[in-house]
Amino acid sequence: MKIYQFKKEVGKKITKFDSDFVMSRITQTDKVAHIGCVHLDEDGLIGYHPAVVPQLLLVVHGEGWVRGETDEYLKVHSGEAVFWDKDEWHETKTDTGLTAIVIESEELTTSLLIPLEKV
Repeated sequence: MKIYQFKKEVGKKITKFDSDFVMSRITQTDKVAHIGCVHLDEDGLIGYHPAVVPQLLLVVHGEGWVRGETDEYLKVHSGEAVFWDKDEWHETKTDTGLTAIVIESEELTTSLLIPLEKV
């Protein structure tokens, strides 16, 4: 399991075409990708299971806890992304609610993401 960030502060200012916004790059893939949005209510849970393909969970609202194949849970917040490899067992849970975008593909490149430096 690897944790990254896609917060505004790590993005790049875009001004091309008279634009004025910040873009935080996520991933790039040449293979089919499945993209969905998960909504976990208070005390929500995505149960412990193996990833069918590499998977990226992008927390866009709320906070929760994630784990990989160990019993150690790490707290994640809005603006953070969690990556699990194919066949890696994982779980996501929240006490207060969490909304996330999930990207699943045989080919997920995380080189565009900024690693999260936990204090």
